[in-house]
Amino acid sequence: MSASLQKGVNVLKEVIDAPIASFFASCVHCGLCAEACLFYTESGDPKYTPIHKLEPLRRVYEQEYTLLGRIMKRLHLSKPLTDEELAGWRELVYDSCTMCGRCSLVCPVGNDLVYMIRKLREGMAVSGHAPPGVIGATKRTVEIGSPMGVRWPAVAAQIKHVEADTGLEVPVDKEGAQYMILLSSMEIINFPEYLSAIAKIMKQAGKTWTLCSEAFEATNSGIQIGVSDIARVIVSRIVNAAERLKVKTVISPECGHAYMALRWEGPNLIGRPYQFEVLHILEVLDQFRAQGLLKTEGFEETKLTFHDPCQIVRRGGVLEPQRNLLKMVAKDFVEMSDPGKYNWCCGGGGGVSANEDAEPLRLIAFKRKKAQLEETGAEKLVTACANCRIVLEEGLEHYQMDMPVVGLTEMIAEHLVEADTPAEQLSLIHISEPTRLLSISY
Repeated sequence: MSASLQKGVNVLKEVIDAPIASFFASCVHCGLCAEACLFYTESGDPKYTPIHKLEPLRRVYEQEYTLLGRIMKRLHLSKPLTDEELAGWRELVYDSCTMCGRCSLVCPVGNDLVYMIRKLREGMAVSGHAPPGVIGATKRTVEIGSPMGVRWPAVAAQIKHVEADTGLEVPVDKEGAQYMILLSSMEIINFPEYLSAIAKIMKQAGKTWTLCSEAFEATNSGIQIGVSDIARVIVSRIVNAAERLKVKTVISPECGHAYMALRWEGPNLIGRPYQFEVLHILEVLDQFRAQGLLKTEGFEETKLTFHDPCQIVRRGGVLEPQRNLLKMVAKDFVEMSDPGKYNWCCGGGGGVSANEDAEPLRLIAFKRKKAQLEETGAEKLVTACANCRIVLEEGLEHYQMDMPVVGLTEMIAEHLVEADTPAEQLSLIHISEPTRLLSISY
């Protein structure tokens, strides 16, 4: 056994905890997880059944932690893992799993297959069997701070453009701000309008906010490749920056895995609670809406539908804010089939979009989303994850579907009422006669 393989096997032994043992023991082999996985449903290949993807982890579990498995191992009646096997399994663990959680949702005995895949990736990565594209993105994150190699000067240049275009200040390293804004590399490079939208929204809401030059990147490649030590380093950068700046809330951008890594996995990774709150941008916008701080005018003219990002909705529990916000700007909105927590993945999460080897399979899997969109008859697709947005655009282009994809935050910003007085201050204006409300320009 090679040294790298031995390290991988040792890691698999270590990550097998009580939940994983109970999951393997309670699996009834019903096959429902297969019907919940778009890689299986669109390819028809049984090897993409989620529980089958966990075979290497199952084998280590049985050989090390069950009586029968130990006996069979001692008698050489069960095969040890090999480098060749793990190399072949890379497609199943990385190419055909976005960790979307739909399989976990439908499991009749409550097995969290995403948690198990996450642990299997720990051993795969340590043994050298992660995809080159994901390895490269992870190295850039550790060394540069961004999976796409974005450095602060690129962000600073974008800030100048935003300030010139909007006439608004984009605060940087401002201590004591209410909110610290995070960005993903995809927003910096592909969707710079997101930062403009944030500046406009914060201005209208009358909130103080800041970017941090030392921790602007939200994407956590450590979660995607499956190495907790790397994920911890990335989370710690954000935590240290937020606590140094003494902000009250850190806002995760339109990025699914960034939100999941920081809000739900982060405290466990660093071993303590945060001194600040973490919210997704949708949650913040919905709070502003409920408080009367988000003032919009006009409606979208086209028929819209919404793609629910898996990590934000199914794994993160953010289900209603996006629909509350859409009601403010959309007259003709139609849900996809299987909406909300049951929505089908775009096919590119969990590092799949950074994995060039996975592209052919990803485009096959996109047939499920294609069918969903065609059923709605919608003319425009709205979402709240930059990674989803890119993957959706690529899939639509591949299948020659003419449908623009837009971010919800930017759509809200486009409909903001122009006003010199922040909405927070408008609520303090005392009006003696109800009719005088008509004279206030929103």
